[in-house]
Amino acid sequence: VQLQASGGGLVQPGESLRLSCVASGFFLDYYAIGWFRQAPGKEREFVAAIRWGARTTYYADPVKGRFTTSRDSAKNTVYLQMNSLKPEDTAVYYCGLGRSPWDMDYWGKGTLVTVSS
Repeated sequence: VQLQASGGGLVQPGESLRLSCVASGFFLDYYAIGWFRQAPGKEREFVAAIRWGARTTYYADPVKGRFTTSRDSAKNTVYLQMNSLKPEDTAVYYCGLGRSPWDMDYWGKGTLVTVSS
């Protein structure tokens, strides 16, 4: 299985970014793709997830209403649209694949998101 996250960068508070995660090597219908993040000095935390087959989405409370995850089956890609970014959203963002939206079995390399003025 291969997972590749991309799209991170430096933005100012209130701006938006869209992360992408390309997944390959699995029959994705039985899995969820999750987004997690790890800020400096903190543990990795759940951000959002989508069940590939059912397209059911899940969000952590701090990002509800600001972040949206979706998938494009033709591209085997999951997106994390992040709006109204805050400095506390600064972290390395990872995408993962797992049977449960909150428990990933496989991880991709992270992409750094920095929100700063």
